Amino acid sequence: MLPDSHPTPKVYSIPSGAPFVDMLAAGIMERVGGDPMALAGVTVLLPTRRACRSLTHAFLKRSGGQPTLLPRMAPLGELDAGDLSLTEEELPDLPLDLPEAISPLSRQMTLARLVLASTLSATTAQAVRLGADLGRLIDAVWTERVGFERLHTLVPDDYAEHWKKTLEFLNIVTEVWPAILESSGETDPARRRNLTLETQAALWQAAPPPGMVIAAGSTGSIVAASDLLSVIARLPQGAVVLPGLDQGADDTIWQAIEQDESHPQHGLSQLIRHLGVEREEVRAWTDVAEPRGARARLIAEAMRPAATTEGWRELSGMDASALTGLTRIDAATSEEEAQVIALLMRHALETPTRTAALITPDRNLGRRVAMALARWGILVNDSSGQPLAHTAVGTYLRLTAELAASRVHPLALLALAKHPMAAGGRDSADFRAAVRALERVVLRGPRPAEGFDGVLGALEQADRFDHEDQQGFLREWLIDIGRRAAPFLEALNGETPLADLLRAHVAFCEALAADHEQEGKDRLWRQDDGEEAARFLADLLKAAEGFPAIPAKDYPALLDALMSARAVRPRYGLHPRLSILGPMEARLQHLDLTILGGLNEGTWPPAASADPWMSRPMRRDFGLPSPERLVGMSAHDFAHACGAPEVVLTRAARVEGTPTVPSRWLLRLETVLKALGMDGVVEERGACWLGWARGLDEPDRVQPVGAPEPRPPLSARPRKLSVTEIETWMRDPYAIYARHALRLRALDPIAADPGASDRGQIIHDTLDAFVREHPGQLPHDALDRLIAMGRDRFGPLLRSHPDVWAFWWPRFERVAAWFVDLERERRPRLRPLATEVPGRLELSGPGGPFILTAKADRIDRGPDGLVVIDYKTGTPPGTREIELGFAPQLPLEAAIAAAGRFSGIDAAPVAELTFWRLSGGDPAGEEKPVKGDPAVLAEEAKAGLEALIARFDDPDTPYRSRPRPAMAPRYTDYAHLARVQEWSSGGGEGEG
Repeated sequence: MLPDSHPTPKVYSIPSGAPFVDMLAAGIMERVGGDPMALAGVTVLLPTRRACRSLTHAFLKRSGGQPTLLPRMAPLGELDAGDLSLTEEELPDLPLDLPEAISPLSRQMTLARLVLASTLSATTAQAVRLGADLGRLIDAVWTERVGFERLHTLVPDDYAEHWKKTLEFLNIVTEVWPAILESSGETDPARRRNLTLETQAALWQAAPPPGMVIAAGSTGSIVAASDLLSVIARLPQGAVVLPGLDQGADDTIWQAIEQDESHPQHGLSQLIRHLGVEREEVRAWTDVAEPRGARARLIAEAMRPAATTEGWRELSGMDASALTGLTRIDAATSEEEAQVIALLMRHALETPTRTAALITPDRNLGRRVAMALARWGILVNDSSGQPLAHTAVGTYLRLTAELAASRVHPLALLALAKHPMAAGGRDSADFRAAVRALERVVLRGPRPAEGFDGVLGALEQADRFDHEDQQGFLREWLIDIGRRAAPFLEALNGETPLADLLRAHVAFCEALAADHEQEGKDRLWRQDDGEEAARFLADLLKAAEGFPAIPAKDYPALLDALMSARAVRPRYGLHPRLSILGPMEARLQHLDLTILGGLNEGTWPPAASADPWMSRPMRRDFGLPSPERLVGMSAHDFAHACGAPEVVLTRAARVEGTPTVPSRWLLRLETVLKALGMDGVVEERGACWLGWARGLDEPDRVQPVGAPEPRPPLSARPRKLSVTEIETWMRDPYAIYARHALRLRALDPIAADPGASDRGQIIHDTLDAFVREHPGQLPHDALDRLIAMGRDRFGPLLRSHPDVWAFWWPRFERVAAWFVDLERERRPRLRPLATEVPGRLELSGPGGPFILTAKADRIDRGPDGLVVIDYKTGTPPGTREIELGFAPQLPLEAAIAAAGRFSGIDAAPVAELTFWRLSGGDPAGEEKPVKGDPAVLAEEAKAGLEALIARFDDPDTPYRSRPRPAMAPRYTDYAHLARVQEWSSGGGEGEG
């Protein structure tokens, strides 16, 4: 809608670098003759609500803080029916009863339901995300006023078949969606905004308002807003004030700007063309500022259109004053960049009334800076807020959903039960103590069966209770939690409509959040995040009416996808002089220190996201904006912010470990400064800030850390060890100290999947049972019987773990075949005596008797004496390790056997020591006899052990960690306790 012929449009500009809202307020005061009462008749339209607040502060600053009347202010792109300025005349042909806009969440859920009903195969969460994408497409079409009817003209023969199918899918928004809106009487938010802007333009065009109307700071990116600006510019008391129009560029550059969509001035060039004015006709809003300062000229030169960059060869007329107040900092990582920015902002607070802000499109960087400032107790206003899903209440909602969807998986149960909101009607400290006890007693180790009944069953079988009453207490605790969760678990397990499922979810959340003093609803919804979560759930309940039942596994992902679009913005306790702003929120703001962060290609300007619906040529033919236009809008934000008095440009060389490329604008600025002979100046100013930021967390001097050398008293030193622990004692004495002196044990993993040790234990148990059942001649079906025994012992794992069936079981079958063949060969000359047989041997030491224990996998009797066998599903030790005494297991077992100290086996000479390697690979099994005379090896091992006992019976002997690195164990549970990585990297290895 364009205005009729009127007097010449009144268009003004405030230059970049000038305090926009301050100059805007000054110009308004000049035009009302300095009469504060006249301000009430002025209407000002600004780009954002933040800009409206800034203009309010500008007027208050001019009044010295005294009460004053203010103009009527409203955001241009967010005009509502209540903001329409009506006239005193009757306008019967102009409809003012505009349809209500459908809520974004209701539209998203309705479109998601249409996606699920289409031929597209998608999960519920994917459908919800596609619904959001379709909503953005609908809004973009209304914003650009292109009309969906043009979609059917976009499938000529040169487009791929994929795009034809995509356009068929888009029938959802071309045919089905308009019918839904017509039946509901609602409309899309972007169309509602267009109708509001068009109605306001028609009202003012038909009957101009009596007061002054000023539209300031807009770049005309919304077509309907541009039409309204055109009307305002022609009103008798109307004016349009542009932000930083470059009136110093020559005609050649300006013509190139009009063709270059990625240039920061391109949007303004199109706007003034739409307004019907030439650039020379745009006047200065006030006469107090230079049209274009030195910094503005430098930035304009750096942003010169690509077609005119040959002008960089002849740069002149620019001096070092353009760099006054300009600093560049290239940090090594995004964490260091955040630390530097936080330090800059903290330093700004040292000057009273000084303001500072980080402007960045990188929300991760903004969150890092907010966290870095928190070390000084500074809470900063981040305009993007915090995602609801990342807040305490949002996390609680996700964890409750995951608990039910996972059928009470131990990890989900622990994550939820340890959340601060979970109390289960008890004192929070008692509730958390119960959780920790349940973790130790039940949830560490193999995963229980599904549901609370499965956890209760595992509790009944547990035997690691701290006291007698603990089992009963935990049983009562689990039953109570299960009772609170039962309706939600039942709803999620059946065909429950989404709205009913949400109600059950909320009921469980409130029931679990109750403590011994407050009801759950009073604890859950009281803070900022709780209030936002309550609003979100209320909106979702309304939008979910009619949504079908969803699979249980989809519910947590659905909730997460929906919460990702909601942000929580704290209302109180934020710092008044520091801010973290996005480029859009930063428009028209004037700050003493402006930090432009995240200046990497792909972040600022942002990388062009792939359109899920149309290819680039299709978007062009359809009339949607190109990626270059979005780059140009981002470039305008950057260039305008660079005009501030003090600007710091920051970037990180690596983000999340990935190398980055400096923003194209930084590279252009580098090129211009190099051509001017001023390269390196702005970088040098930032070096000190990098040094200070690094010094915050780096000690002045690093003290080398030595290996630990604990020397417990003799009374605390172990007097009983197994043969396997003797090997640990040789290789890593500190592990023996930690296990026996400190009595520390490694915790089992939570809901542990079976590992190599489980496989070895199952194979050991199966072979043990087979040999016990068949000690003499083997039956003809021995292999079948062994396989049956293995299937019985593998049984639960074969059913619940596909990887065990796919990998472990075939290996066991090969081991079984090899084992039976070997047994048939051995049985005529060797007779099994015992399997899994315990033994012990008492040795003497300076500190008193020392007990050596063992459990031999198998002992056979042959014609020459005993044969001691050790089953190994891993790699057996080498001959050299055995000779040096670092693998003494079999030699020590031989010493016990020779002394007749194995249960039920008389003393006899040992004829052979051998490892049976049971890998199940190729070969499936292998006999690996220990080289050397078993009697000699046994005597040497016994003598070595006695020497070791004598050495450690000396209270001055330390239990060092890894005294011989070459012989250190491949894995130990106590490496982190011994801080091995800290002292071993500095050459602090212990000595032998």
